[in-house]
Amino acid sequence: MLPNKPTLQGKTIILRPTRTEDAETFFNSLADKEIMRLTGTYQTFTLAQVKAHYARIIDATDRADYTIVAKENPDIVLGEVVLNDINWHNHAANFRIALLKELLFGKGYGTQATVLMLKYGFESLGLHRIELEVYDFNPRAVHVYEKVGFRREGVKRDALFWQGKYHDAIVMSILKPD
Repeated sequence: MLPNKPTLQGKTIILRPTRTEDAETFFNSLADKEIMRLTGTYQTFTLAQVKAHYARIIDATDRADYTIVAKENPDIVLGEVVLNDINWHNHAANFRIALLKELLFGKGYGTQATVLMLKYGFESLGLHRIELEVYDFNPRAVHVYEKVGFRREGVKRDALFWQGKYHDAIVMSILKPD
């Protein structure tokens, strides 16, 4: 079971549990074409669908959704970081992160959020394995994941068809002993 979700503090960011009020902010980020490409999101969503999703995930026991906010101004939402598909029996989860705008890249927010979430997953949730997939056209993300300890496990060939071209998904994981 998922324990109460604490607020997690980084050097320049705070991870706070996602709230239903965050739905509109995340809905608005769906207009950023680069964010959609990096996450491989080609679907379109209505505000009502996004609100229903955020209402559902708040109390879900198989995921931990956090909103990344600026430490100097917690009203400024930078993105989200999530441990989802938590398999309590195998002590494993999937990791995903998205910053809201491309102009937030390269400032260390993603690295801090990743480190905080890994620590939370391993130390508080008792996970042993955290995995992710990242598309081959996102070397910046691959670099961050490798920097914090993720290892490449393999490649899902031609996993995403984006704008007339196939792209591979790189499968990565980190184990608690890593």
